[in-house]
Amino acid sequence: MYAALDWGFLVVHMALVGFNLTGWAWRRTRRLHLATIGLTVFSWFGLGLVYGWGYCPLTHWHWRVKEMRGETGLPSSYVKYYLDRVTGGDWSPAVVDVLVVVLGVGALAASIALNLRDRRRARTA
Repeated sequence: MYAALDWGFLVVHMALVGFNLTGWAWRRTRRLHLATIGLTVFSWFGLGLVYGWGYCPLTHWHWRVKEMRGETGLPSSYVKYYLDRVTGGDWSPAVVDVLVVVLGVGALAASIALNLRDRRRARTA
């Protein structure tokens, strides 16, 4: 059961990360993107006030499943974990955090700007 949960979290988490990075690019997905990236940023900074900066419930739950499967020494960053696994390296947590924040805030800014533009265009049409 834990193996299936581990794969399920992997698929859902990677899909969310991918959508958060790119969902602003298509007009049909922009509103949903604004909601998902907004919730993600709220989690990082809002829930982060309580649980620690950069908190993600998906990572928290996924790490609990991995611990039940016997994995130990998991980093606090989901992105660092998978960058390490995919590249075979040991990425600096600080570098990964900067990349995640820059890309996340960039995606949020793009989403806000394009959603506002779409809304203005709809009003004038």
